[in-house]
Amino acid sequence: MKNKKFSISREKREKLINEIKTFFYEERDEKIGDLAANIVLDFFMDKLAPEFYNEGVNDAYRYMQDRIEDLLEIQI
Repeated sequence: MKNKKFSISREKREKLINEIKTFFYEERDEKIGDLAANIVLDFFMDKLAPEFYNEGVNDAYRYMQDRIEDLLEIQI
């Protein structure tokens, strides 16, 4: 998945934009518009989402490796 961009539905994007706007208002006492929230969302999707995705893949890999080792222990 090298250099593949994440895509989300329009509905999910709108929900996340509203959550970003709410966060800025509640945590920073700052009202931001849709454009600013879109820029923040794009930044997170471009820069941070791949890191979290890769960490999830690594966690799944380690989990599966542990299960495979458990399976090998039941050999007769």
